[in-house]
Amino acid sequence: MANKIIEIDTLVVGAGQAGVAISEHLTAHGVPHIVLERDRIAERWRSARWDSLVANGPAWHDRFPGMEFAEFGDHEFVPKDKIAEYFEQYAKRFDAPIETGVNVTKVSRHEGKPGFRVTTSTHHYDARSVVAATGPFQLPSLPPIAPSNPAVFQIHSSQYRNPEQLPEGAVLVVGAGSSGTQIADELQQQGRKVFLSVGAHDRPPRSYRGRDFVWWLGVLGKWDIQTVKPGTEHTTIAVTGSRGIKGTVDFRALAHQGVTLVGLTDSFEHDTVTFRDDLVTNIQRGDHDYLALLDAADDYIEKNGLDFPLEPEAREIPHDPHCLTHPIRSLSLEQEKISTVIWATGYTQDYSWLDVDAFDEQGRPAHQRGISKHPGIYFIGLPWLSSRGSSFIWGVWHDARFIADHIATQRKYLTQGDLSKRQC
Repeated sequence: MANKIIEIDTLVVGAGQAGVAISEHLTAHGVPHIVLERDRIAERWRSARWDSLVANGPAWHDRFPGMEFAEFGDHEFVPKDKIAEYFEQYAKRFDAPIETGVNVTKVSRHEGKPGFRVTTSTHHYDARSVVAATGPFQLPSLPPIAPSNPAVFQIHSSQYRNPEQLPEGAVLVVGAGSSGTQIADELQQQGRKVFLSVGAHDRPPRSYRGRDFVWWLGVLGKWDIQTVKPGTEHTTIAVTGSRGIKGTVDFRALAHQGVTLVGLTDSFEHDTVTFRDDLVTNIQRGDHDYLALLDAADDYIEKNGLDFPLEPEAREIPHDPHCLTHPIRSLSLEQEKISTVIWATGYTQDYSWLDVDAFDEQGRPAHQRGISKHPGIYFIGLPWLSSRGSSFIWGVWHDARFIADHIATQRKYLTQGDLSKRQC
């Protein structure tokens, strides 16, 4: 590695949607900065998703305010590769100072002077501020119950690409958020026998009375909720764009289609996998949240005198399938010919490169709206960074604007405090 030291006001780590967004706002403020990315721009959209993935929100919503998707209508759902191309094109609009193929290995605070030393695979940098824009999808999370059974092929959902990738046989998908649900649906449609392990979840309507659920969350003020409701910290959202505007996730419908639902996966013991006795409760709670959103939407329509079409069929709940009336508590992998387990169990964060006091006792970023407790360190792209909307593309853009404003303001303070530039 070269010994060259490059001075820069602000250094951004990561050039996904968060890194591109913060770069746009820093550019608007005239803040000198650089964005370092170890792979390509928006790499996770390209190589850490399955082949058929599309955005979970329609094109009018899942984008930055300054540019539309040229090839897609407002109510279409954009494929993952086109989303990656979108961020590349967006970065070109303002000539974002992004360097790819650079791995950041360490960030440490200077002793006796402000700022940070940033060590990378190419150069050293001295920066006043550092923005961690690596997002929430850093290290695939495999629970400790994962079996050490060489006869079973196991992958995380980030490694799944298509049904042809898997060995012949049945598949157990653990996790029924957006990823697990869509993967289970795809596999079943391709003729696989699929078991889907369902935990606590929220399943909103894809659309209701002519408006997508993202629109309803907006007008009902639910995107602006700033704290997670107690008891729902581990609740996942089950939503898909793969079936278009009418594609509401309905676990009963999936079961009638052929997917076997089971409760939360509890343990693996030799050839046997066991499940908690919570399937019925999880499904019923998901129904409750679903119907509550329909109620709130109906109330909003009535109070505002809107002429939206009625949709009584949205409240029709399919009859309980056999796997719900007679929940399965355990399975023999061999007897059911389960050859693959797909862990759709989320991710853990990796900030091992960030050697500063910016974390809480559990190792999580300690911040307020992305402003770290350690001055000069910022986080962007995390769920609930400022609100429920932070998990979505447009929410990242607004979070980035707030953080860029703070960086620009702090830069002015530091400039005023630089005695070497004051005149006697």
